[in-house]
Formats: sequence, structure tokens, C-alpha cells
Amino acid sequence: MEKRCVITGLGLICAAGNDVDTCWQNICAGKTGIDEVKSVSTEGCVSHVGAEVHCENLPAPEYDRSVRLCLHAAHEAVRDGRLTDSAVREAGVILGSCVGGAASIDHYYTGLLQGRTEEQDVLKMSASAIAANTAFALGANGETANIVNACAAGTMSVSYACDLIRLGRGEIFLAGGTDAFSSLAYAGFNALHALSAGPCSPLNHSNGISLGEGAGVLVVEEYEHAIRRGAKIYCEVAGWGVSSDAFHITAPQPQGEGQMAALHRAMVNAGTEAGDIGYINAHGTGTAKNDAAEFLSLHTLFEGAAPSVSSTKSMTGHCLGAAGAIEAVLSVKALTENTVLPTMGYAPADLAPLAEKAGNLDCVVNVARERELENVMSNSFAFGGTNASIIFSKKPHPAEQTGKRRICVTGIGELLSEADGTASVQRELTPEDFGARDVKLGFYRKLDRFSQMQVLSGVDALRDAGFTIDADNASRVGSTIGTADGPMAEITSFQKTVCEKGPAAGSAFSFPHTVYNAAGGYLSIFTGLKGFCATIANGTQAGLQSVICACDELRSGAVDAVLAAGTDENSENITEVYSHLPLPGHVVGEGCVTMLLEDAAAAQARGARIYAEILGYAGTHQAARYGSEPAQEQVDRTLAGALQDAGLTAVDRLFTAQEMKARTGDARAASAALALAEACRAVSSGECRTAAALATGWTGSVSCVIVGRKEA
Repeated sequence: MEKRCVITGLGLICAAGNDVDTCWQNICAGKTGIDEVKSVSTEGCVSHVGAEVHCENLPAPEYDRSVRLCLHAAHEAVRDGRLTDSAVREAGVILGSCVGGAASIDHYYTGLLQGRTEEQDVLKMSASAIAANTAFALGANGETANIVNACAAGTMSVSYACDLIRLGRGEIFLAGGTDAFSSLAYAGFNALHALSAGPCSPLNHSNGISLGEGAGVLVVEEYEHAIRRGAKIYCEVAGWGVSSDAFHITAPQPQGEGQMAALHRAMVNAGTEAGDIGYINAHGTGTAKNDAAEFLSLHTLFEGAAPSVSSTKSMTGHCLGAAGAIEAVLSVKALTENTVLPTMGYAPADLAPLAEKAGNLDCVVNVARERELENVMSNSFAFGGTNASIIFSKKPHPAEQTGKRRICVTGIGELLSEADGTASVQRELTPEDFGARDVKLGFYRKLDRFSQMQVLSGVDALRDAGFTIDADNASRVGSTIGTADGPMAEITSFQKTVCEKGPAAGSAFSFPHTVYNAAGGYLSIFTGLKGFCATIANGTQAGLQSVICACDELRSGAVDAVLAAGTDENSENITEVYSHLPLPGHVVGEGCVTMLLEDAAAAQARGARIYAEILGYAGTHQAARYGSEPAQEQVDRTLAGALQDAGLTAVDRLFTAQEMKARTGDARAASAALALAEACRAVSSGECRTAAALATGWTGSVSCVIVGRKEA
């Protein structure tokens, strides 16, 4: 049956208000939440303003602020959606974030400077903890993921929830994004000279962003499921698109090519044309390069049409990983209320320059107004070159049947540490490693260690597959990267400097590397891939979850090939952090394992060597506080689900991430991906006909992928 995705509940908290109705009323009235910053030091910074949340009753003080903001919005979405306890237990949780538990990282390193160790902060630092702790607090047991593609993460989380629904992997999800105000982000954007001295002026003066915080959560539900329970339906999620610029780690492609690719895919997916879109909630950050590229993209795609356009960041500030989710909530409200929202901050003298920039676009200035709407679009663009667009509609939009594509593994690349009896091991990287892969010294020097491993491993996987990315196929090649801790070495190093020397000491070179999807961005830039891209932070098992995500995108028809990876690094900071966890005899390792997954028919047509075919897969989640291992019953259930998906009753061999760690040290997501690489090699060598790779994590999630040879 064709699946339809609908929105049945909304929850929101940001500087404009602590609930949906208050935010909506204030934004319609043009009231900004941007004010003097109180929660972090801005000493020595070019700006002293931001968009902070003022709420005295955030829930769950035991969690990082990002989780507390998210729970506040999620509780409202649950109430608004009239979800019963059983419906919540059924729900999955897909959340976006840019900086993860940055408030806890700040608290931890501030404590060290003052001579105390805040060990309770260690399990709050990683973005992997956000969805896990949110799901645990809610009692939600459906599939869970943290999408960490920086400022596009909130939009991508909603669209990924829709992917899972259309593929039959769940019927109800709490999807959105959250990020808390932090000294890390403020110092970073200050170092990039990207902050506006006063309240931001997007699509207008474009002299910088105003940093914000908040959370937006939407109940995304399969239509028939919503009808059966008598749910109130706001609208349909008609279409979505994700692309990669393959251009620059922080700046957009000036001609807006990647942006237009994402918008175009969303419109094709939704079956809409330019003239059907009545309102666009623009990314509209307020920086000159972003606003210029977005204007060009909209002019090009909407030539001859006249959609209303605005940036609500002029009132909410830029809420990073939460931005797309907050703007999705506002876009749904705009659609259902037939109201187009304003961009604030225009003086009479600004109107003539705006008319010249806007052309046929109906830029809504200072005052909200009524307009009959059938379809609205919300756009998000991010560091790393990630672009995401989503369309909400009053009309039904069933998904087209794409069939179950056969997927195979054609290339493997890996760089891994080797356990040697010590408590911490690394994989040595030499100039020769980069030279052998044609990575020029100038590019190599731009990369942090996390990105270095990902680029080298990705190149090896492409070479092993004999696969060339070129102008003809670049937009159909994607990447999915799973990680437990992301670039934690860069994050903690940056934060330590800020804690020791103040926010003005943040490094402009280092800050872009603190976003979790930087490695994916550099992989895209180096290889030229421009298709779907996602980075998933969800504990050790994320190395297999990234493969499952890649298979989902291949099955949906969004791409024809995907580089799927598990990547985690080691450093002095990471080893020190792990030393505070109750893990006797634990060896911290690192590495990256990347596999090229292809449409099997295309791989056969080009004469590729095929390691193995993906026969089936499954991912499960059981609500659990971050830091606890899943029960054996859940592990068994996950394997059984993968076997059912593969049409098998058993496999010849089982490879686990835990086994891999004995060889490499705990390389976390890379250990999980290595289990699958070994399973593929075992099938390819004829050692066995079928094999399973299985990984657990501290997030309540378990993933399993089964590979083998199809019977002729």
C-alpha cells in the first residue's frame, strides 16, 4: 500500500515563546526574541545579542539543556497530537542537533579549571545521548536516531522520519531538532566573523547571524494510522530533498547549485511545480554569502512564479540544529492559518534595495499577512555543504511505489588502530598515506583527524570498487556516516580554549571541525559526490545504522550509490573522558570503515566485483537511559527482524562489533562497520553463503545487517 505521511502534533520552544501558540502570536506580530545575552560570556566578541529561551520550568534537570528543551517541545507535541501512552511507546524519536551536549561540555571543562571533575557530564556530552535520553524520558520504543548535519539537521530529521514511514519501518515518530545556547557556538561564530553586532537582518542588510536556541518537535504519522486513532491532521508532508554542495566546508556554492538540487528534489518528490508553492520559509541566516546564494537559488527555480518568502530567524535567531524543526512548525502553522510570516527589521530606506533583490519574489516585510496557501516550503542549508528542503501540503501526496531494489557492497576501505595491550591506541597517519591517495598537502592540512580518516577510507572504498564519481553521476551518489562521538577531540579542544581564555579566543580554523558532519562535508568536497548526505550520531551501533540509512535511501530511489561509513577517533581528550566511565580494562581505539553500496543491477552492468548482497536488515530501540547496554532479548529480536527481512531463518556466521574491538580497541562506530566488512569478505571468499553483522550501543539501539549470495 502506498504510504502517506501527515503531521498530527506540534511542539515548540524558542526565544519567541515557550509554546506553539505564544511563538505563533509573537512572530505574526513581529516581536523578536533577540536581546542581550545572559547565559554565556560575550566578553571581547563583536556581538552581545542572541535569542535565548526564558523558561523557568524546563523538565528533567538531570539531562543536558538540549534534551530539556527537546522534552519541553516533545511533551507539547504529544499533548497536541493527543497521543495515548501506548502511542508514545510505539513512537520512534528522530532528532537533529548541531552542537550536541555543548552546555555539559562547557560545564565539564569549567569544572576542571576550578579543580573539580564533573563526571556526571561525561555521559551528556555526545549528540548520541540526545535522542536516547529523550526517548527514555518519554518511554518511546520505536527506531531512534540523531541526525547531526549541522543547521540542516532539524529538517532532515522530519524527512528521515517520513522515509522510515514510507518504507514501513514505523507508523509514528516524534521528529525535530534541538540545540542549546552555548559558549562553544557563540565563540565559534564570533571567530568566523559571522555574528551581527545588533539583531540580525536576513534578506536585508545581511551583516551576520544572531545565535539562538530552542527545540521544535512534530508528530509525523502514517496517514491510515492517524485516521484509525481519530487524530487531528494538520497537513501532509508532501516531499523532501537533501543534497551536498561538494564545494566548501562553511560557505555555500555561490551559484546555489546544491541548494537548487535539494529544492528541486523536494518538488519532484511532492509532485509540485514552482507555481504551486505559496510560501517559503527561507534559510535566511543573515550572512551575506548565504543570503545571496539563496536569493539566486529562489530566483532561478521560481522564475515566473511569485511565492511569498521570509526568514523567521529575524525573530527566533539561528537555532542551529533546531532551526529547521522550529521553521517546520512555523511553516505548518502558516499553511493551516493561511498566513505568510514576515522578515523583521526593514526600515523605509531598505524597501527599494529589497525590491531590486527580490524581483518576482514576494518578500514579506515587517507585517504578517493573509494568503490562501496549498503548499509551503521550508529550507535549511548547513556547514559541510548539506542542503535540505521539505514541502508541507493540504493535498494528499501518496508515495510512488519504487519496488525493493537489490543492493550490494562493491568496495571496502578501512583504517583502524590495533590493540596492543595498552589502554589507548591510535592509527598512525603519515604524509605517505595521503600522497598514495592523491590527497594534496594543502587539502590534508585543512582536515581534522576525524575528517582525515573519513576521506582516506572513503577514497579506498571507491578505489576498491573501481568506481569513479563524475559530472554525470555525482548527484546520484550519496554518503551516510555513523559515529558515536563525532569530532569530540576538536570539540573538547575548542571548548577548553574558550573556558581558559574566553569566547574571543575561539579559533576560526578549528570551529568548522566541531560540527559532526564536517567529515562528510570534506568527503563530499574531495570525491565530488553531491547526492543525499547524512551523519548519524547514535553510539557504537551507528556504524551499522549508517549502512541501514544508506539502504533506505537506495530503496527509496533517491540515489544509486552510497558511501556508508562508521567513524570514530581517539585523542588524549577522548581517552581522558572515557577514563571516567565504569569500563574496567577498556581500550580506546579509533578508525574508519567505509563501504560502497550500489544498486545491484547498476553494479553488474558496469562489471563490478561484488563482495556480497544486502539481503536484509533491522534496527530496534528500547527506551533506555544513555550509557546502558541493551538486553539480550532486544539483540535477539533485532537479529530475528533482519532474518525476516532477508527471508531467512538463520545465517551461517555472525560477526559482532564486540569481537572486532578485541582486535582494534574500541573504535566504536568503526568497530560496528568492520563487523559488516568482515561479513562481506567471508561471503566473497566462499567461507560462508550468508552472514550477519550486529552491533549494540549505549543508546538503546541495536542494528543488524545480513549479507549473502542470492540463489540463482
